[in-house]
Amino acid sequence: MGKAQANGLRGNAGKAGQHGLCSQSRDQFYGLPELCQRLVLNLKKSPVLFFSSGTPSSLHPTLFSALPWYTLVREKITDPAYHSWFLKFGPPTVGKGWHVPQCDNNYSPPLCTDLYHDQGQTPGYPHGDGDCSPPACDVGSVPVGEYLFDFTAVNQSVNGQTFIDWYVNDYFFGPTGAGNTLIIGFYVDDYWGSNGANEMDRNHLQDLGFNKSQLDAQVAAYTWAANIVYAETLKRGKFIWDQFLNHDPFAPLNGDCPQPWVKKATCANDLRSLCSPTAQPQTRALLYGFSPGSCTGTNSDNLQYPNQDVANFLLVRGPYAFLGNGWLGCSKEYEYPAQLFNADYGTPSGVCYETSPNSSIFRRDFDKSTVQIDCSSWTPTITFK
Repeated sequence: MGKAQANGLRGNAGKAGQHGLCSQSRDQFYGLPELCQRLVLNLKKSPVLFFSSGTPSSLHPTLFSALPWYTLVREKITDPAYHSWFLKFGPPTVGKGWHVPQCDNNYSPPLCTDLYHDQGQTPGYPHGDGDCSPPACDVGSVPVGEYLFDFTAVNQSVNGQTFIDWYVNDYFFGPTGAGNTLIIGFYVDDYWGSNGANEMDRNHLQDLGFNKSQLDAQVAAYTWAANIVYAETLKRGKFIWDQFLNHDPFAPLNGDCPQPWVKKATCANDLRSLCSPTAQPQTRALLYGFSPGSCTGTNSDNLQYPNQDVANFLLVRGPYAFLGNGWLGCSKEYEYPAQLFNADYGTPSGVCYETSPNSSIFRRDFDKSTVQIDCSSWTPTITFK
């Protein structure tokens, strides 16, 4: 459901509902948020829905950024009474301004706010990550942009409601979020860490006027709030993407760029550690990336080792596991080895094991197949019964 589509699922909530998925990215500004909200509010059946937060939709927010084209955010961010819930620009850092514009000059007079915002992955006029109609992007009384919640304000109350109460019970778990029984989970890939907010302008800490103690306070408060969301998500029997065991060495908190858990150069050692009933893949939801893994090394339309990856995935996976690609960009072609992906391998009788000490041959028995890899030659074998 991309922004360039004028037909298909775009604008057709009934048809979209048949597919059980509504996901949008920051560039999908007009039309799709409203479509997704109508879809969730009007569904009468019980399709499985998985909504996107790291690539946010009208139905679910990001963890740290406040996007004013999301209705619940717009209602707060355009009301000055709630401005204490959002971070503000610090002292000017570039002349009399900042590294990002404070105002939208498409308006006359310019539309400005003291609330910090950047334009990364946001709509714009005439062009942005999503193109607005003339004369300008309209999200109410503030410029369009990606704003930031102030998590140190979690206990601040406005009109009888604290920020944390609104954040958890309205923003995440309201009727167009996880409070809807038809929504089972979210894609969240954002966080506050030692380098700041991971998807904001690279100068955002300077433009916010943050020192180390302020950053540390924000990270601690964000982590506290995020843990409440995670706990409530699991309590409700739902799931968030960054709760995967993801094996992403560059972003372990969100898993945008997963790598394979078993690699050619370290195959035997990898499997010796993973072929155990107490290994993490047996107790966590596993995210397994196609070789060579990461967001830049994998050619989506020509997989490097699909046979080995499928075999190793079957060897190490637990009850809940996902095999696929990380973030590789938009408008990509993806190889689909149908024979491998559509096969029924059956139910495993136990975990994988090395056939004899130091043989470097690892096997797992399923009721419909036997899966094996010879690490010394990097040769997979799948035998159906």
